[in-house]
Amino acid sequence: MRALLPFLKDVWRLALPYFRSEERWAARGLLQAIEALNLSMVGMNVVLNFWIRAFFNSLQDKDWDSFIRLLFTWRDGPAGFMPGFCGIAVVYILVAVYATYLNQWLQIRWRRWMTEKLLDQWLADRAYYRISLVATTTNGGSGTDNPDQRIAEDLRSFVASTLGLGLDLLSNVVTLFSFVAILWSLSGAFTLFGWAIPGYMVWVALVYAGLGTWATHLVGRPLAMLNFRQQRVEADFRFALVRLRENMEGVALQNGEADEHRGLAVRFEALAANWWAIMRRTKMLNALVAGYGQVATVFPIIVAAPRYFSGQMTLGGLTQTSGAFGQVQGAMSWFVSSYGSLAAWRATVERLATFQSAIEAARHAGRALRVTPAEGEDWRLEHVTLALPDGTTLLSDAALTLPAGRSVVVSGRSGAGKSTLFRALAGIWPFGSGVVRRPAGRVMFLPQRPYIPLGTLRHALTYPDAAGLDDTTVRAALRAAGLGHLESRLHEEEPWAQRLSGGEQQRLALARALLARPDWLFLDEATASLDPESEAELYATLRRELPHATIVSIAHNPALAALHDEALVFQPDADGRPGRLAPQPG
Repeated sequence: MRALLPFLKDVWRLALPYFRSEERWAARGLLQAIEALNLSMVGMNVVLNFWIRAFFNSLQDKDWDSFIRLLFTWRDGPAGFMPGFCGIAVVYILVAVYATYLNQWLQIRWRRWMTEKLLDQWLADRAYYRISLVATTTNGGSGTDNPDQRIAEDLRSFVASTLGLGLDLLSNVVTLFSFVAILWSLSGAFTLFGWAIPGYMVWVALVYAGLGTWATHLVGRPLAMLNFRQQRVEADFRFALVRLRENMEGVALQNGEADEHRGLAVRFEALAANWWAIMRRTKMLNALVAGYGQVATVFPIIVAAPRYFSGQMTLGGLTQTSGAFGQVQGAMSWFVSSYGSLAAWRATVERLATFQSAIEAARHAGRALRVTPAEGEDWRLEHVTLALPDGTTLLSDAALTLPAGRSVVVSGRSGAGKSTLFRALAGIWPFGSGVVRRPAGRVMFLPQRPYIPLGTLRHALTYPDAAGLDDTTVRAALRAAGLGHLESRLHEEEPWAQRLSGGEQQRLALARALLARPDWLFLDEATASLDPESEAELYATLRRELPHATIVSIAHNPALAALHDEALVFQPDADGRPGRLAPQPG
């Protein structure tokens, strides 16, 4: 129970918001319709149970007229004149078809809503970026792996399993109460050691289901954790394959195929080892469940046979009793038959719950470093300390002013924290303290490795906003950035991150800056893949095309530093670690 209650709270926390959302009326209406259809099928099973009694009695009595009539009409049914088997079957098929159809309709609506909300949470406050930096999570670090799988596969599985298992449980509960009364009336009393036990088959079904449930839980308990781990190792293996595809040129140039193969083989071995553990445990569980089900086929007949052979029960009564016992025992054994699905569902719920907790932790991590609007036109740092996620200090109590209209180059040793400073200026670095006062106006940051989105070349150039840009303007930016040879391919959809060289990708990012026309442009070694002449040409283009923009660059090239008005250098502390920014003459 200690494990069950937190799990049910997680299920409630994940499932309830949709049924209280702006789609609540449609969601509740669909759910109630599905419940009504499922309960209708339970009701028809009750009717069929009585029909089976009449049908087998007609066989026992060799009553041809009753036999034929029961196929089409049923004059002495539980509610008087009723349709026979053909009518019941037609209605049952229609109800089953639309129960599935409405279930799938609710699934896709629910999944779409949950996907949009989880994406909102993941993207809000740059949690998608911060989540990879937060060292610990609410589940020992496992709440951050493979967010793509959490959003795509786990959400799909959660919605389908929650609806399927929930409706199945409801149907089984209603089935139990419906057939317990029938079985009780059919069982009669059984005398044991002088004691008359009324409705004895109900008690036999209860004991049989209880023993099966207890044994199933003992055998299947490890499956939940094994399924949780399987989802993780599957995602790790798929992610490694995607990484290889994205970096195939680097692998090919360094002849890294053997190492990549070893890495993929190690990940697959972890996947296979966990799969073998699932196989062994599932084999034991299936043996138990299959044996339990096989015994349940004949068990009620064996238990009811004494009354039949003593003449207290007709063949139809025996068949009805067997069917009612099977329904009661099946409903009581829901836990047994659904154990594998429950274990997989629990693993899915835990992965989604830990992912949401990790998102919340990431969104609220490192709030001590504040980014606020500046009163003037300059960018200011006040008592800013920057640190790594492990607490290592990169910059200590820095006070700095970046004047508007003056280009600045930032230099220093590799790993000193220059890129981290840019991340802090952008407001995406959560570890540190102090205040960053950001002036009004459009700001653009270009990293050393540009992000090239999927889609056409035009989309890559105008990312993330193409509003108001015509093709003539976009082509002019391409030419200014030295990519005129790509003008004719503007609307081609290609994997441009693989098609373009490193230098071409940096030129594309600079063309993006020419189109965006920012007031502040931060370049984090954004021309490092270009030759010195091309760097100088592009900086001259930026100064010419963006005369009012303030350019702040990170660079190691002394020739590039000469193209700026001022310079800042990371200076080490006495222990050799970077600790402060020192202005240098431009």
